Amino acid sequence: MDRLQTLLDNLASQKPIKQAIMAIESGDSSFRWSGAAGEIVQGDAQINADTPFFIASVDKLYNATLVLLLAEQGKLNLDDPITGYLPTNLTRGLHVLGGTDYSEKLTIRHLLSHTSGLADWLEDYPKNGESLIEQVLEQGDRVLAFEEIAEVVRGLKPHFPPQDLSATRIKARYSDTNFILIIALIETVCSLPLHQVHTEMLYKPLGLNHTCFPGFSQPLQATPAPVPLRADGRVVHIPELMKSFRGIHSTAGDTIAFLRSLARNEVFQKEETFAHMQAKWNRFGFPIDRAALRSPGWPIEYGLGLMRFQLPRVFTALKQLPAVIGHTGSTGCWLFWCPELDLYFSGSVDEASAGAVPYRLMPQLLKILSTRKED
Repeated sequence: MDRLQTLLDNLASQKPIKQAIMAIESGDSSFRWSGAAGEIVQGDAQINADTPFFIASVDKLYNATLVLLLAEQGKLNLDDPITGYLPTNLTRGLHVLGGTDYSEKLTIRHLLSHTSGLADWLEDYPKNGESLIEQVLEQGDRVLAFEEIAEVVRGLKPHFPPQDLSATRIKARYSDTNFILIIALIETVCSLPLHQVHTEMLYKPLGLNHTCFPGFSQPLQATPAPVPLRADGRVVHIPELMKSFRGIHSTAGDTIAFLRSLARNEVFQKEETFAHMQAKWNRFGFPIDRAALRSPGWPIEYGLGLMRFQLPRVFTALKQLPAVIGHTGSTGCWLFWCPELDLYFSGSVDEASAGAVPYRLMPQLLKILSTRKED
């Protein structure tokens, strides 16, 4: 569709973005559209919709899925404290607020739902200092072990106590620390490194042949080199930091295949498990500090490793656009399913300052494709 290509071209022309990849598919595969725009020549290679990109925090959906699979298998319980699974050198003193240590009250469900109140090891600011992500982008790449990440978190102030998840109103704040602990949990429970767990439990069963952990694994089939990651338009190489948080490269096709499998209940053993990820939506608050400005906030809601996004009517000329569920990443990547239209959306601009891009883009896509459905 011409309007989709125009939208993609406009997206790729917004500074400091250099290129954009986007793919859309209907649930029954009767409609497919994909494209790339901007600087689509990289060395001797042509960037297109099949080129891999860094999926950033979209991987939270993958890791949450693994935790739910392990819960189905009876290997963990979501309401157990994390201290029952993780070593003391990771959990000790992680959440101390107002003189009270809440670390032993943190449950797996708190982590999955971003209701722990834990400080964000990457984005939060220490007193009179820079965030860790700013330090890396300015001073150079570095790798941190789980124990070092835990020490960073101990030097930051938590945002609120772990929430009473039976309460009517629950605070939720996005924190990468939650899912670093989820990764440590998965590796501990499975006694395997995360990339092997992904390969055996997700990639091979679902045919995700072009997805891998750079520095740890290779795709199951031959795959082109990924799109470069940029910060303010400048190419950055942070392979060591990506190893720290177990970063993933994938393609629009693979990510859509993954989310479609979830939506069709082809991943979990029990049909109700995917519904459980969506059973309780907690809305993020308005950003009130620098770190929160870079993270998902109001009106985004969060379930268990799953986002729900729907613009209020006041922002859409009183015509309600349908909701989408999935996940986004801070580098301007997205993976969403719109149940009402049965459409899947994936793509990326691979720009570290473009975390808000998916939330500006999705309403435009939904307007175009809602009109298509009406026609």
